[in-house]
Amino acid sequence: MNTGLVTFYHIHHYGAALQAAATERAVESLGHTCEIIDYFVNQDNALFRRPTGLGSTAADVHTALHYQALRSRYERFEQFSQEHLRISSHRFGSFAELRDAALPYDVILSGSDQIWNPQIFPDGRFDPVFFGAFSDRRHIAYAPSFGIPHIPTDMEEELRGYLARFSHLSVRERQGQKIVAGITGQDVPVVLDPTLLLSAQQWAAAASDHLFTTRGTFGFQLPVPVPNGYILCYCINKPGALEPYLQEFARRSAMPIVQLCGIRQKVHPKARCVLDAGPAEFLELFQNAAFVFTNSFHGTVFAAQFHVPFFTAVSPAELTDPESSRTFSLLSRLGLADRIVGQGNTADLEAPVDWKQAEVRLSEARAASLDYLRAALEGTPYTQKTAEAAPDAPPRLADHGHCTGCTACASGCPADAISMKRDREGFSYPAIDLDRCIRCGHCTAICPLLREREPSPLPAAFAAWNRNDLVRKDSTSGGVFTTLAEYILESGGVVYGAAMDSRQHLRHIACFCKEDLWRLRGAKYVQSDLGKTFREIREALKKRPVLFSGTPCQVDGLYRFLGGKPENLTTCDLVCHGVPSPGVWEAMVHSIESRKGKHLQTVRFRNKVTGWKDSHFTLVYDDGTVDSAPLFATEFGRAFGCALFLRPCCHQCAYTNLNRPGDFTLGDFWGLRPDELAEQQAQGISLLLVNTARGSYLFDQLKLDRQAFPIERAVAGNPRLAFPLAPPPDRAAFFAAYAVEPFDQVRKRYCSVPPLPVRLAGRVLSPEVKAKIRQKLQ
Repeated sequence: MNTGLVTFYHIHHYGAALQAAATERAVESLGHTCEIIDYFVNQDNALFRRPTGLGSTAADVHTALHYQALRSRYERFEQFSQEHLRISSHRFGSFAELRDAALPYDVILSGSDQIWNPQIFPDGRFDPVFFGAFSDRRHIAYAPSFGIPHIPTDMEEELRGYLARFSHLSVRERQGQKIVAGITGQDVPVVLDPTLLLSAQQWAAAASDHLFTTRGTFGFQLPVPVPNGYILCYCINKPGALEPYLQEFARRSAMPIVQLCGIRQKVHPKARCVLDAGPAEFLELFQNAAFVFTNSFHGTVFAAQFHVPFFTAVSPAELTDPESSRTFSLLSRLGLADRIVGQGNTADLEAPVDWKQAEVRLSEARAASLDYLRAALEGTPYTQKTAEAAPDAPPRLADHGHCTGCTACASGCPADAISMKRDREGFSYPAIDLDRCIRCGHCTAICPLLREREPSPLPAAFAAWNRNDLVRKDSTSGGVFTTLAEYILESGGVVYGAAMDSRQHLRHIACFCKEDLWRLRGAKYVQSDLGKTFREIREALKKRPVLFSGTPCQVDGLYRFLGGKPENLTTCDLVCHGVPSPGVWEAMVHSIESRKGKHLQTVRFRNKVTGWKDSHFTLVYDDGTVDSAPLFATEFGRAFGCALFLRPCCHQCAYTNLNRPGDFTLGDFWGLRPDELAEQQAQGISLLLVNTARGSYLFDQLKLDRQAFPIERAVAGNPRLAFPLAPPPDRAAFFAAYAVEPFDQVRKRYCSVPPLPVRLAGRVLSPEVKAKIRQKLQ
């Protein structure tokens, strides 16, 4: 079978060159010929850039200073291409030229890389060449990537037409699998990147230059002596979350650092930079490294191939949505996802890698991917093998990125086989004791994130406030919660809400009398510890009415645990900005107490000492002294406002909408004009959403002052009723540092209030100007 391959191959990028060589080699190993169709477009390998501004000028200056090394790199890439890639003798410059040519191929193979990403082409559209649309021969695809989460609506029909021509389709990431399913209705396989189709032994031979030809040695030497091994750093953008891990590992190991330059600035002050490596030298550097730090997918691939311990980093968007990440897709498949830094389940810095398990999984995935490629080349049907769950496999729960920590699974387990344990970010997640687990599936059945919620009618929105000025002053906004709680207590009920204990640990407690409600008043910007609260509520409901107040995920978790909505249960969910890490909060408390030399007695996250709209973060110490400052002028408040240490699920929260789980929703009624309820604004006004018939009945009984508003006004002032917060760019770096560095060092770097000139600029500059500055700094 004569195969014509369309792929990215000519650009001087290690991954592009090696994946092209691997694709050809894999096709040939299956008994077919393979030739890259020399379609040269949108690929510029010039050492000096076209002048476009300061960035290109700085790069050209760097190139001039290191011209000899970069020229050697250029020549090594060209030589690798000439000697190791089979490329068509004719170069094609356009689709029309390809369409009119007499091509000698039996099948057109659209190969790996982001060849189906429209955004990388000058016109922002698909290039039909990479769909083989120039030929009427049979079309197959091996591991192409779209590189974007969604296809623009105006391009869907075009894509549908291209994909309809393929006899065999596969993709490289799960996100691509979703895109193809949405366009064609087909469930196509996710296959390995071509570089993983060759074994480590084959790549080792390539590093010795024996895979395709016998050319001898490279004449390439490392820039430092390495008798005890070296740390290899390969970053294609700023190291970000890798930096604290690299710094600490370098300190502990005292090994020299070799930086293979994807980016040209140093990632460590002691790094010795390699600028002249070609693809074969790239392989040699990875093969001989003692440890690898990388944020490159192919850097991750070859660390895994050569069984070199590594840590890798991905973008904030990939951490939030792992299905869009090829790195997550690969490492999850190999059981190595804990080598991704900046997440709660990242491995300890010196934790060993289970290479035996990873190699077994890789061999299985390689065999499956080659089976697909064989079927595609031969034109025979391919059926994906569905992995059967082992009989002793643990039950399914929400994955780490979606789990809210609501405790429904742990509270509902009939065998008490699930406990809540903190991860490296300081959040609690369910841990299953497989020896005690009876595999009943109850935890899976009641997990809120594994079931879609039924839609509810739009709530009614009110601005509301407590008639008792003292209660209102002691509350964060309008004091509505206290009115509702008092009504339940007067009915002989019990109220559950979050309160700080003497160690400033936030936990849910029960209140049986009005005198204790002060403990539940006020916002607390930490995720609360529910402990056995759900079980206590189940017992309490047998005797009396119950009011439960918490985040919407906690309310939904309670209903799932109870298996329904008991008539004597009233719930109140909160308009939630996201829940900060209890571990980070406790570290912050310890830091404050250590610096002050005294213990905290009380914390008020939003104290109305200067009014509702200028809430203060107030700390009261055991000696009676007080510190108070505007919330967002403090370290904790600033970091909270930036969403620096929120739970991962908060950035894709399923409850940031008007389909509320509680009978009531409470928040601040932000966005009021100065002339609206002008006399009330200084004291605080609550946003109150009435979501259910039960809520409507109780609302009529409450002694509140209120004014109705359109629901649109409620959403306009509280964006968390419409969409979740995006993760900040430095979230992963913060938690990576939090995992390996002293907290005070982390706090100073990430939470300190900026200098006065920066704060003044922040007030003066427009959002557009700020965005441009951030873009330049990146």
